[in-house]
Amino acid sequence: MKYKNIREEELKNKVGADWFKQFDTTEILGNIDFTVFPKQDSLFGRAPLLWAEAKTGNYDIPTMFVQLILTIGKARTFDKTLPPAFIGAFDFKKIAFVDYINIQDIFYLNDFNWNVTPSNHETKEFQLIKERIESILKTKTYVFDYENDEKILNAFIKSNVAKATTKSKIKIDKNNFIPIYLRWVEIVKPIIDVDWDDLKKANIFDSDFYFADIFVDDKDTQNIEDDLTIRDSLFVVFEKQGYKIAKENIKQMFDATINIRNKDIYLQFWKLYKRPPIKEFQDYIIERKDLLVPQDIRERKGAFFTPRIWVELSQKYLNDYLGENWQDEYYIWDCAGGTGNLLRGLTNKYNIYVSTLDQSDVNVMHERIEHGANLLKNHIFQFDFLNDDFTRLPLSLQDIINDKEKCKKLIIYINPPYAEATSSKTVSGTGENKAGVTTNFKIKEQLNPKIGNASNEIFALFMAVIYEKIQGCILGQFSKLKFVNGSNFRKFKDFFLAEYVSGFVVPAETFDNVKGKFPIGFTIWNTSIKSKINTISADIYDKNGNYSGVKNFYGSLPKSINKWIKVFDDDTKSGLGFMENPAPDFQNNKFLSFTNKIGTRHVNYFSFKSTNLIPGLIYFSVRNSISATWLNDRDQFLFPNERWKTDLEFQNDCLAFALFDGQNRITVVKGANHWIPFTEQEVNAQNRFESNFMTDFINGKIEIESETNLFGSSKKQIVKKEFSAEAIAVFDAGRELWKYYHNQSNVSVNASLYDIRDYFQGRNDKGRMNSKSNDSAYMELINELRNKLNFLADKIKPKIYEYGFLKE
Repeated sequence: MKYKNIREEELKNKVGADWFKQFDTTEILGNIDFTVFPKQDSLFGRAPLLWAEAKTGNYDIPTMFVQLILTIGKARTFDKTLPPAFIGAFDFKKIAFVDYINIQDIFYLNDFNWNVTPSNHETKEFQLIKERIESILKTKTYVFDYENDEKILNAFIKSNVAKATTKSKIKIDKNNFIPIYLRWVEIVKPIIDVDWDDLKKANIFDSDFYFADIFVDDKDTQNIEDDLTIRDSLFVVFEKQGYKIAKENIKQMFDATINIRNKDIYLQFWKLYKRPPIKEFQDYIIERKDLLVPQDIRERKGAFFTPRIWVELSQKYLNDYLGENWQDEYYIWDCAGGTGNLLRGLTNKYNIYVSTLDQSDVNVMHERIEHGANLLKNHIFQFDFLNDDFTRLPLSLQDIINDKEKCKKLIIYINPPYAEATSSKTVSGTGENKAGVTTNFKIKEQLNPKIGNASNEIFALFMAVIYEKIQGCILGQFSKLKFVNGSNFRKFKDFFLAEYVSGFVVPAETFDNVKGKFPIGFTIWNTSIKSKINTISADIYDKNGNYSGVKNFYGSLPKSINKWIKVFDDDTKSGLGFMENPAPDFQNNKFLSFTNKIGTRHVNYFSFKSTNLIPGLIYFSVRNSISATWLNDRDQFLFPNERWKTDLEFQNDCLAFALFDGQNRITVVKGANHWIPFTEQEVNAQNRFESNFMTDFINGKIEIESETNLFGSSKKQIVKKEFSAEAIAVFDAGRELWKYYHNQSNVSVNASLYDIRDYFQGRNDKGRMNSKSNDSAYMELINELRNKLNFLADKIKPKIYEYGFLKE
């Protein structure tokens, strides 16, 4: 058999390399085992070609497909990203394909429990899906044996998968016709060959062209002859691959066909959506044509203006939680409204309230109403949410808040300010805490005893006021996630007791004027149900809106890694070097390094000695071997379990990693270098080293406390370090770099890695080390060292989670 006796990950890698090498098979999409995407992006991003289930045994095809369908349905992946052209299933012997369109109706089954474990083949749900799909698979499946059908399989992939387009289109309904319009404005409107100013004078707007587009069928036929209400309501119709003005009193002014400049873009856009809209929603969409406000009113953006893509997505999550009629059944109040950007796409103006700090913002929203915005003037008002008394609210809103049952139907829907009280200057010793950031809010004094340091965050004050004064409401908010996992929010989490419903996280850099790489989340909370924040799971979307999995955020965590490292610290503050112990999350890892002398930042400095070298370098390597990303930026490093103590290979891997990592800032300029990982003979040094401590330590020539002594015994021992293949490869690459350095003239015999980098890379006019050197041989050697170090880091990573330094 072609792929017998291999693990699942290896099977997926081999299938990807052997059959789909012309595609991208590296993208991870939630819990789906295997995905195939085109390598090149299109104007609308990359549409998936295949989602597949992988099994290492010899499985029957229906079972594999059922597990895949349950996986997709449980995560509602089809609703978060474009579905693929095919779904598939493969094991070590065969691979099968089915057109996605043939099974998509399964995902819309009524009263079906998708929350079962997909891999549990004994559930009632598994059997129901299996019964349903078996009849489809009998006539709709393409099955290939890797060995016997090699040529046919290659031909199928080339002729079908490679040329596939997503056949399953997004259906247009009452909840998404506005977001689709907003995308249409960005993509289609610019390619329509017309003078929009002339049309506006005749009261013809871009929304009229959009309606012409959506009320055709997939063959671009105006398929509404039997519906006089719809036909008579259209001012523009689509015909002969262009547009015609149909408004009776002006159509003679625009009798020529209005053309589309780029029909390829037009066709690609409408391949994503099923036209016309779902029949039951057509009348509603026509009636609410007024919701499509012309885009000629300049929006005044606030500090954290919510991008349209995330506004649309947040409203989808509210829709999923509250039902498709939520806008008619619930009241909505944006109490940090700005110019109303967050409310675009909402349909029932009688249920919408907007308050904002500045009267000028109220004026802008009133102007928008004059141009057709779907809001009521008397529901828009100036209100300082954190300072003003609630008796200033409109009486109708007060009535909702004061009625216990009505308040359960009130959604506070906000994107509040994210100002915080500290900056990096605070902890670097060059600044002071910005505790005054929120002192202008009198509510801070009242809430500080209840929520502690969280009162320094404006968004936390909003949350606290909402929780205290609008009890029982639904809260849907954009914010940082530090209120879940931040160390300053322990008291806040004792105060804010609400049930987490759902949410998603996106890169902060997608918001205007936001600096830094961290997640901004949209989370939904039911404050009528009291529950302490523990663990929340949020869907992940990249900057383009592509769904990529689920991220856990933990509200209750063990003690931090900084508590752990203090167990091994030496209070004499003398030794081989010193390591800064910054705040225990990824965003602060940039401060983590070890140097000859104690620094000036207001943190602990760990003192390295032969007796605590291993735990110190484990701390260093655990925190530096995983790169910081926007997603893990606030993840906390933790007090580990006991299992690392007996894993000598892990300990020695961390030793090797730390010696050659770029954050090793030991320099002979600041004092003796006890960290040279080679002997003079190994690197052809031009003289004797001042210190051979590190090679003596590695080779067991220094009596150190044994592993048991680190945890209670007084036993001493001499241990020679045995390194893994990955660690040896790092030493080998480093040795070549040291040799090359010692072959130069005017070098320091006691040079550290940092000194070697400084020698070849030099510094700029500001005294900062350059990122590269003009010496090509050096660049080749340092890049090889970094490459081997990356392989070693990959080996260390699983142990970081296994031993509890991080939680997944």
